[in-house]
Amino acid sequence: MNKDALFCDGTSDYRFPPEPEEYEKVRLKFRTAKDDTDEVYLFAENGKYQMKKSYTRGVFDYYEIEWQLSSEPFSYCFEIRKAAEVCYYNRCGAAGEIIKLYDFTIVPGFSTPDWAKGAVIYQIFVDRFYNGDTANDVEDREYIYIGQPSEKVKDWSSPPAVQDIHRFYGGDLQGVMDKLDYLEELGVEVIYFNPLFVSPSNHKYDIQDYDYIDPHFGRIVADGGDTLFESDTDNITATKYQKRTGDRINLEASNALFIKLVEAMHSRGMRVILDGVFNHCGSFNKWLDRERIYEQQESYEKGAYVSADSPFRSFFHFYNENDSAWPYNSEYEGWWGHDTLPKLNYEDSKMLVSYIIYIAKKWVSPPFNVDGWRLDVAADLGYSNEYNHLFWKHFRKEVKEANPDALILAEHYGDPTEWLHGDEWDSIMNYDAFMEPVTWFLTGMEKHSDERRMDLWGNADNFVNIMSHFMSNMLTPSLQTAMNELSNHDHSRFLTRTNHIVGRVQQLGYKAAEEGVNKAVMRIAVVMQMTWVGAPAVYYGDEVSLCGFTDPDNRRTYPWGNEDKEMLEFHKKLISIHTNEKPIKTGSLRMLFWERNILAYSRFKDDEQIVVILNNSKDLREITVPVWQAEVPVIGRMERLVYSYEDGYTIEPDEYLVIDGEIVLNIGRHSAVVMRTMNNKTGHKEDIFLKQ
Repeated sequence: MNKDALFCDGTSDYRFPPEPEEYEKVRLKFRTAKDDTDEVYLFAENGKYQMKKSYTRGVFDYYEIEWQLSSEPFSYCFEIRKAAEVCYYNRCGAAGEIIKLYDFTIVPGFSTPDWAKGAVIYQIFVDRFYNGDTANDVEDREYIYIGQPSEKVKDWSSPPAVQDIHRFYGGDLQGVMDKLDYLEELGVEVIYFNPLFVSPSNHKYDIQDYDYIDPHFGRIVADGGDTLFESDTDNITATKYQKRTGDRINLEASNALFIKLVEAMHSRGMRVILDGVFNHCGSFNKWLDRERIYEQQESYEKGAYVSADSPFRSFFHFYNENDSAWPYNSEYEGWWGHDTLPKLNYEDSKMLVSYIIYIAKKWVSPPFNVDGWRLDVAADLGYSNEYNHLFWKHFRKEVKEANPDALILAEHYGDPTEWLHGDEWDSIMNYDAFMEPVTWFLTGMEKHSDERRMDLWGNADNFVNIMSHFMSNMLTPSLQTAMNELSNHDHSRFLTRTNHIVGRVQQLGYKAAEEGVNKAVMRIAVVMQMTWVGAPAVYYGDEVSLCGFTDPDNRRTYPWGNEDKEMLEFHKKLISIHTNEKPIKTGSLRMLFWERNILAYSRFKDDEQIVVILNNSKDLREITVPVWQAEVPVIGRMERLVYSYEDGYTIEPDEYLVIDGEIVLNIGRHSAVVMRTMNNKTGHKEDIFLKQ
């Protein structure tokens, strides 16, 4: 039995419809080598069912069966028989036994938005992207946060400080509006914003008011009040900040600007994802008011820190519930012990649950019309795993009713399976099945640059096994919408990882992040990002070779006027390939060949195939790739779309001969090539000899 010919997955070529409804019939397909199999069975929990050979194409036979779904998840694998030989096939490939963990699974009624499948995402950390409106800049000593007065950074090109949370460069939503032409030309289809709501930090994961866009990102129409004196140690007299972030005129103007921005993005075919920080809020939050920002403002109710009679008291878990602990009860639970990040107490407050659900629906509904949520530390919400699942089920139901086409994407480290059964999250930030394996394979570095592992650097077996395992934990609709990142606001920049320097900016300094970087390896990573299953997510500045150790150094400003033009053009080309080549967004993935420092894989759909080959070693390599396994005609030609090599890249066309289903090519050190099958109707040869 030729096990290399066996194939099935959850894409539309092998499952139709790929996202069936409850009680719908689904047609399942399985591929074998031509005339190489006696029987193929669908193996389900309640028995096995023989499949019928439906047709032959080229060197493959295709077996099919129609299955009546119920409302419950349906799990299955395949049994293949040839004489006395028996083989099973699951999501990880051929196996000698049934492994239930790797069964294919269909959840009837579960689908993810089509716009999000394979969508090119661009992540913007707003304060560091572009300053389009200097009138809304945070001023020096406008307020105090974590013992430090706010600071307006005068030099856009200066690096972040080691203690950076209170420092602002002035990036804002008008700046994003001003750069929409740039983003459209780059090929961006979705913008994911780090938090935009009123917050005191530059990262804004400490929400002060979920109802409004921060006027420092939006519009400050009504200004006034005072900044703090050198002697001030709290924010009671920070009247300028109180007016800027509390006056409804500023808040409504900021929301209006956001509506205008979303409309402008939608008119260009771009979607918008907001960051939802619902596990915790911030100490400035109007429900708590630890900083007494709202205490002096008559239009706001008293916060739970200020008054025992606050309507928001149940939103937080106070360790001392005696009324005598008020006013100014500071004994509340903070997330991971941080009193600047008070944990929200959902289990004890139906009012809080209702309010957050209202917020979740508000922003995906008119007039804001946001296209989805990225959920910060989503698995941490609540005080128990049981409640966490109950909440996200509720969240999904309400959000999808408000906007059926909204995406729900969660930040999560580790196995996400229990949240990805089709009734909670749509998908995840794909650390385990993309960022980490790619980083280890290409650089041998941990994603924070905290560790180097020589045993994982170039280890193709580890890469393939880890990818296969973690991809099998996701349903196909989730896999196709997973956020595939190389860098983001929480980890070192990928380009910095290519220098193999272990450490952080506090010990090493800023220049170390830029020294000895390998742009050829960065380009290989971009090739993988733009050709793998999922939604490639570019962290602002990666496309122009921005460097940086882990946060805050990874939050350097976009270097307008000093861009790496070659890297930018390379991104444009790869994004164009990703967008325009049909197999890449929703096609099948097949690993074709791997050995140390070498990977070859294919994406294929209908009668089109893309083949990617990369060499992460320091040597010229001759590689023979069995492209027939990806349904490439066994005699024909493939054309080169892009070739990245040590000193640059080329988009000059070239051709590769396919002989007996294989391509033989020489590929340079630190190189990657992307090719596609040329239109060749004579390519299928019926009598090809496939090694058994």
